[in-house]
Amino acid sequence: MYYDFFGFREPPFSIAPDPRYLYLSDRHKEALAHLMYGVQGQGGFIVITGEVGTGKTTVSRCFIENAPDNVDIALVLNPRLSARELLSSICDELEIPHDIGATIKELVDLINQDLLKAHAAGRHKVLMIDEAQNLSADVLEQLRLLTNLETAEKKLLQIVLLGQPELQEILALPELRQLNQRVTARYHLDAIGKNELPAYLRYRLSVAGMRGDIFSPRAVQRLYRESQGIPRLINLISDRALLGAYAEGEHEITADHIRHAAKEVRGPSIGPRPSRQGGSPDRSQYLIVAASVLVAIIGTAWLFERWAPGEPALAEQPAAEPLQGAIERVADEPAQMVEAEMPDSADTGDSTSIPEPQALAKLEVPGQLLDPAEAFRMLFGIWGRDYQPADAPVACDFASENGLACLERQGSRRSLEFLDRPVMLQLQDQAGNSGYVVIRHLDGDTAEVALPSGNVELSFASIEPYWFGEYRVLWRLPEYLTGDGFYSTDNGQQLWIGARMMELAEALSASRPESDQIKRMSAEEQVRWYQSARGLTVDGIAGAMTIIQMNNDLEASVPRLQPSESGNRSGNRSGNRE
Repeated sequence: MYYDFFGFREPPFSIAPDPRYLYLSDRHKEALAHLMYGVQGQGGFIVITGEVGTGKTTVSRCFIENAPDNVDIALVLNPRLSARELLSSICDELEIPHDIGATIKELVDLINQDLLKAHAAGRHKVLMIDEAQNLSADVLEQLRLLTNLETAEKKLLQIVLLGQPELQEILALPELRQLNQRVTARYHLDAIGKNELPAYLRYRLSVAGMRGDIFSPRAVQRLYRESQGIPRLINLISDRALLGAYAEGEHEITADHIRHAAKEVRGPSIGPRPSRQGGSPDRSQYLIVAASVLVAIIGTAWLFERWAPGEPALAEQPAAEPLQGAIERVADEPAQMVEAEMPDSADTGDSTSIPEPQALAKLEVPGQLLDPAEAFRMLFGIWGRDYQPADAPVACDFASENGLACLERQGSRRSLEFLDRPVMLQLQDQAGNSGYVVIRHLDGDTAEVALPSGNVELSFASIEPYWFGEYRVLWRLPEYLTGDGFYSTDNGQQLWIGARMMELAEALSASRPESDQIKRMSAEEQVRWYQSARGLTVDGIAGAMTIIQMNNDLEASVPRLQPSESGNRSGNRSGNRE
């Protein structure tokens, strides 16, 4: 209903478990990392728990979407089954033919044969059960027996249990101690943190086709208070708030919209309400009485001042100034004040009262040139890293140890603007003096240069005669190269690219069918598509230039060379860490 009004292609706050809308908070990354652990074929159980609405099902769908090609996943959504019914459902999911009246033993034998064939073909089977807190103890014991299927080298089946916190209590029962001992990984998925909520909202809005913020800061605060960070509640309240704003013709979501939406989502409160007749008065009644007393006090003080002994009566006061005259006088006063404050140009001898803009300072060569070590120290400082050349003589080795990498190229000013990173330029004058300057920001002819004495603004035109195209920049390494977080697994690169391509496909594709087609491509095909769309060398390899441009398009929080259109890009003026 409100999609066209706000410019969405689809509802941004649907509660359907669409993997495209999964905001990978630190908690969700860890949950996915635990699921990826199962793909490695360790066997046993993985248990993922979380409160209602924290995103367990969405995480599982994202895992399924990004699982390696050699993995077959059986997903059971309705666990309220008997042991035989569950085995039959597993056979259905794994496409194992079986008789409707097959016994438990016959079903287990069929599953065992299928697992052996899959192992011989180099494939791995994963069984995922959602809402696993509904499994009975008998069914859980039958699942444990399935993990006995193994070869001499490995278990043949990995089982993932997704459920609410009470699942942990069920597994702690004495009769399930054998199963509990086979749990190789556990993770509890918490709600979204307060500081993560703005990014969560921006992410879902961008996937739905909108760039920018439509939630006011107070609305975000109220939304967190009403939802406590539970993603499902966030989505339900936000959806209702958008509908409320649409009904009022407002394009910004306010705290009032969130408050009314939260009431609609929760429904009427249950329980007796204080009676207004004979019961205790509510807060509004006290406020009315207090306001009445305050008005009476103010009125009495005013009358006392006006009619105090020795003061002239109202009739003796000067006649009131006509309303129109008062308006004209007040309107004229500002102009008179300005005229009184402005100096007379004829008296001062100035031809104009507007000062001329000062010309930018020029680069002093070789006075303001830096040696390589000092230049790298300045460049690392912009990225929030404390580089000490004496402790790390090779600057680029220090970069890789701190999540960054060096890129050295030959190019023009256009190359610098394309990369959009603070840059270290190598300069040389006609006398053979050489050195470096580090440019923090570049806006037109204004270059903000980092020097040991502080930042100064110089004319870029004064730098260009000494620059022959050599430059160096730092760029952020992706998580699959730094070994941190969820993407440090063997399939981390594929997952990292896939997650970002979901966003880039939404942002750059011309239509929904094209976006869906891109998302179905392999990681290499997606990289080729993106390189072609951005005018990069099309080789299907996510190298430095490709990753830098991906981070630019996804508005990663990294130091930038150029100001944004709004004049203040995140990280530009602060030199923050990423």
